[in-house]
Amino acid sequence: MRWWGWGDPAHAAPPPAHALEWLEGRLGALGRERAPVALEEVRLPEPTLGAETGARLTELVGEDGVRADREARVLHAAGKGYPDLVRLRAGDASPAPDAVVWPRSHEEVRGVLELCAREGVAVVPFGGGTSVVGGVEPWRGSFGAVIALDLGRLDGLVELDERSLTVAVEPGLRGPELEALLEPRGLTLGHFPQSFEHISIGGAVATRSAGQASTGFGRIDDLVVGVRMASPSAELSLAAVPASAAGPDLRELVVGSEGVLGVITQATLRVRRRADEVRYEAWMLPSFEEGAEVLRELEQDGAAPDVTRLSDEAETEMSLALAGSGSWKQSLAHRYLRLRGVASGCLTILGWEDEPVRLRERRSAVNGALGRHGAVALGQSPGRAWARGRFHAPYLRDDLLARGVMVETLETATTWSQLASLHGAVREALEAHAPLVGCHVSHLYPTGASLYFTFLARQQEGEEIAQWQAAKRAASDAILAAGGTITHHHAVGRDHAGWLEREIGPTGIALLRAAKSELDPAGIMNPGKLLPPG
Repeated sequence: MRWWGWGDPAHAAPPPAHALEWLEGRLGALGRERAPVALEEVRLPEPTLGAETGARLTELVGEDGVRADREARVLHAAGKGYPDLVRLRAGDASPAPDAVVWPRSHEEVRGVLELCAREGVAVVPFGGGTSVVGGVEPWRGSFGAVIALDLGRLDGLVELDERSLTVAVEPGLRGPELEALLEPRGLTLGHFPQSFEHISIGGAVATRSAGQASTGFGRIDDLVVGVRMASPSAELSLAAVPASAAGPDLRELVVGSEGVLGVITQATLRVRRRADEVRYEAWMLPSFEEGAEVLRELEQDGAAPDVTRLSDEAETEMSLALAGSGSWKQSLAHRYLRLRGVASGCLTILGWEDEPVRLRERRSAVNGALGRHGAVALGQSPGRAWARGRFHAPYLRDDLLARGVMVETLETATTWSQLASLHGAVREALEAHAPLVGCHVSHLYPTGASLYFTFLARQQEGEEIAQWQAAKRAASDAILAAGGTITHHHAVGRDHAGWLEREIGPTGIALLRAAKSELDPAGIMNPGKLLPPG
């Protein structure tokens, strides 16, 4: 992972010339590409971890399990959110941890947490480092020192129960690594968020992640059947039973806890058989409202595809302009859509993973519903293109950021009855701060759906963070006022903590604080995340 941006440099591809031209037509002239500062020039605070505490940490995890060099500290100084990258590219790694610690077992995690609780050292669990909401920023709060607890060495497959279709893994195992272990057995977890290439399984569980196929196969919280968590004062171990009436489900306390209660050291998840056939295709619908209505019908009838993605009119235009070829074929396609009356419509990507006969039956039901709502089929080619590029958007964001463009996303969810009003309210709030605002639906439920917004504006030089904060604040206020959740799948982190009480109420906050007081009485676990200050 690049310390100043996303992913593997070998996978990056700059936007084509026609895409930059389209952007300049809407944002104005883009700045020249600006490279990030060199790693040697990044500003780091002097470490404040005491020598004796450092020595004890080394005794617990070994000489190679503690690092305080520049590279390690910078790599763990932030996640991959917009403000994180703005600061890092400019050479500001002021939140960097004093040291990075790599435990190799549940017992070593417990030992590190107990030591840090005694010594008053804040601990920030670190998995894939992909948080876009400040979830892994090593904020020390009132503590004199802070460490990043990197779980990368806890990356084993503990047990694969093919008869029960469950797999138990350690938290540092990455998504692609788990899929590689399951594939020879004809199995898959099927959890593919946009950050899939770099996610850790523990991080996905801790943040209630939702993969792109969650409509068909469920979010990560639907897949977790058992967990083990180490906390400074205790441990919590919940068996992987299929169901239980033994009181409230405490797995729900761990899933989404974002490292503020403890460290997930093992998770048991449901897996499924790999599909015999995978098919992606695209349609164009006359309007966002029409598209949302057909998705509602399909979901409530139990006929929705496994992957559903409906872009509104603005995002459709943006997506085609940035990803299109700019060729005569694109012009012909636009002419065809104009003749069919959907040239300014909404792009819909649909995907199925199933055995062939069942897939054809499911697809036939969907095609009939789409036809009744005036949709025009675009075939498999655009769907396959989406599938090939499904993990590419963060690379594009980095490239545009280097050209002086603010590119940010946020997401929410609400009921079908409120979906249109929420879409309009958040769109209006963002348009006061960004000329380009697009949105898509990508996760369906019988009672409602998610909305995922992308907004772009030229950066205000010298005021990049304040500019972002203004847009984020306006959108977040609009989300809660219009009946949405403050986050559907990016988690709370630091960025959303100030809005959590408005969503779950003071009693909800008090219950979370009570759990934290029981498991982390010294308050060292991931300060400043999830819970609002207080």
